[in-house]
Amino acid sequence: MPEASAHATPSLDDFLQLVRQQHRGRLRLYLGAFPGVGKTYQMLVKGNRLRRYGVDVVIGYVELHDQRPETTAQVKELEIISPRLIQYRGTTLKEMDVEAVLARKPTVALVDELAHTNAPGSKKRKRYEEVQDLLDAGINVISTVNIEHLQSLNDIVEQVTGVHVKECVPDEVVMSADQIATVDVPLEKLVRRLKAGKIYSMERVQLAMENFFTEKILRRLRDMTLSKTAYYLGRKQREASALVDVKYSLGQVAVALGSRSPDLGVLLRETMRLAAQLNTPWHAVNVHTPHDAPGKMDSEVQRRLMEAMELAQRMGGNAIVLQSEDVGQTLISFAREYSIVHMVIGRPTESHLSHWRFRPSLIEVLTRELTDVNFVIV
Repeated sequence: MPEASAHATPSLDDFLQLVRQQHRGRLRLYLGAFPGVGKTYQMLVKGNRLRRYGVDVVIGYVELHDQRPETTAQVKELEIISPRLIQYRGTTLKEMDVEAVLARKPTVALVDELAHTNAPGSKKRKRYEEVQDLLDAGINVISTVNIEHLQSLNDIVEQVTGVHVKECVPDEVVMSADQIATVDVPLEKLVRRLKAGKIYSMERVQLAMENFFTEKILRRLRDMTLSKTAYYLGRKQREASALVDVKYSLGQVAVALGSRSPDLGVLLRETMRLAAQLNTPWHAVNVHTPHDAPGKMDSEVQRRLMEAMELAQRMGGNAIVLQSEDVGQTLISFAREYSIVHMVIGRPTESHLSHWRFRPSLIEVLTRELTDVNFVIV
């Protein structure tokens, strides 16, 4: 499933660096807004990439589907820990063999479907509890989860989809992850995959399109994914800011990204170069306003912004999405809280300038208030 957007640069594999840093296992999560975006595929791709680095990787558990040959193809080079077979009410159920994984003690275990509820008779009721056991044993884990399985969103998801999700993961489990990568595809491609039978069997396609896979629901779930990921990343950044080394005393670098920004890749590269010269952290900041809500923002623009935020993370920056109605004041508060000394911002287009001709532009607001910040206008 090559169209999924969570990719990493092999020569700068940040998860590999985390693996080598501590004795307790590290957790990387692939978070999706809905089924079929490629979380399992990306997990396996990451596993194969780590294996090529010489890392000892095994599949602790993976849920394969006959209709997803691209995903199945990623399995063949990886060692698989055979699942436990449990007989329940005349049916044979497969579960992760945690004891076998612990005995094998790989460097990295790939464990699909974090929210899964184990079969009756299992030592642990939930798969995320088993993952915690692996982490405690020093085994690094890469796993997958969909936004609808987060405990704090259970009621909201039911209101949006009309479906009560029984399998939930506590938010603190997701928050404890060392890395969270959002996997997404454009809605048009997702629907094409659904119609082609690559997400569910063909007999389930029509029912899925009439219920869960409607454009309104998919956009709401995607928006929830962006907001929740932004909250997690923002909280982690605020916690980390208290531990910033003295070498960052010259201040930090930020780039403001928005729906009207020019070439986002140019802005990110300019920011990364500037931060490298100053040997300081950098942040890609997007202020999500009511105008950016699903149905109000063009789907292509929304996809472009999401990809840019993920690219910022792969380039070594911190991707932060803030919710506010006032972009200028939010960026001002962010700059002061994070000791931003250099801010990169795209020059607005002529059409944008004419739209705001009776008000101060964003650049004017920022430069007026942030007199101690150096602005790099691209």
